[in-house]
Amino acid sequence: MDVKPYRDTLALPGLRPLLLVAILARVPVAATAVAMTLHVLDLGHGYFAAGLVGAVLTVGSALGAPLLGRLVDKRGLRPMLLLTTAISALFWGTAPVLPYPVLLGAALVGGLLTLPVFSVVRQSIAALVPPTRRRQAYALDSMSVELSFMIGPAAAVALSTSVSPTLTMYAVGGGIVLAGLTLLVLNPPTRARDEVTTPAQPLPRREWLTPRLIGLLAGGAAGTLVIAGTEVAVVAVLRDAGQVEWTGVVLAFWASYSLVGGFTYGALSRPVPSLSLALLLGLVTIPVGLGSGEWWLLALVLLPSGALTAPTVAATADAVSRLVPASVRGEAMGLHGSAMVVGLALGTPLAGAVIDASAPAWGFAATGLLGAVIALAVAPAELRHRRSDAAAEATLTHTAGSTPDSASIRGSI
Repeated sequence: MDVKPYRDTLALPGLRPLLLVAILARVPVAATAVAMTLHVLDLGHGYFAAGLVGAVLTVGSALGAPLLGRLVDKRGLRPMLLLTTAISALFWGTAPVLPYPVLLGAALVGGLLTLPVFSVVRQSIAALVPPTRRRQAYALDSMSVELSFMIGPAAAVALSTSVSPTLTMYAVGGGIVLAGLTLLVLNPPTRARDEVTTPAQPLPRREWLTPRLIGLLAGGAAGTLVIAGTEVAVVAVLRDAGQVEWTGVVLAFWASYSLVGGFTYGALSRPVPSLSLALLLGLVTIPVGLGSGEWWLLALVLLPSGALTAPTVAATADAVSRLVPASVRGEAMGLHGSAMVVGLALGTPLAGAVIDASAPAWGFAATGLLGAVIALAVAPAELRHRRSDAAAEATLTHTAGSTPDSASIRGSI
């Protein structure tokens, strides 16, 4: 396994500080769901009420991400950061003292204009990194996401139990505002110097929001659906087995597998198509429930699905960044972020409903099967496009010669 591509990628100007800021900025974002849940429970409401606030935040962020991306495409990064940082300060500064009905309404606005850290970082990576190095850059980005989600929720639980849920809400909000201010100061580029910055006419969506792109987004949503369902099923299986105290250990193993998988994906000599990764992730998740008897066995059988988690997310982001023009990349990456959120939002209740109706182990099978079916459904169209790309490249090679990395670029999609 060659690590030289990682060294060359990290040597690119501006990438190291961006990835460092990404890790720090995503920690409070990763803690949001846990902090909000514990706060609503502390108000005397139940888990349904807590989940409803989280769902409203999720819906708001899914709707807002492409709109904020379009704002970046038209006006630049800083106006969007100023708007979302100010709204985040207002929402998180008042949310801890709002009555529940008002909090529910405010969550929609707070979600709609939430700081889109994930989309901003991925758009900036596409601007900073040439196509031949993006696979490694997005692999590093996916690994940084894992680190943030290993830190954020655990820190929120620790602070809530040792101090108070209210203080945790303020801490999360302060972290998000600090992340926005840090990105404002860093001001990472959203387009490379050699990319066209202002098209003569606004590019109609029908010219870039193609069935192929929609298929890639659906594949990405399938991946996060499986990831969300797996997390719920792990908790349910261990609780059913009377080993709930090992939940953190099992999830830590799962996250570590993802880190290793992300690193391996970026170090491969040839890319793996994103839809293939989503399909494999679904298939290897289906039988995970067979290891539900003991926590250590469950941690072991999670290895294949964990190892495919970061590569699936990285490959999807890479593919989307290559498929759209730079002038609309902000909106496209916003749609990518929305697809990831939609998958997460669907996977959790699906796994929960299946577990309630049958047994915890079936949560893995249901979400894994659905994820695989979605990937299979959009795969034929992608295969047709890949054959067309191959034919076009063969013609170009015959007439004018091919570029050294064209196969690598095509294969990542």
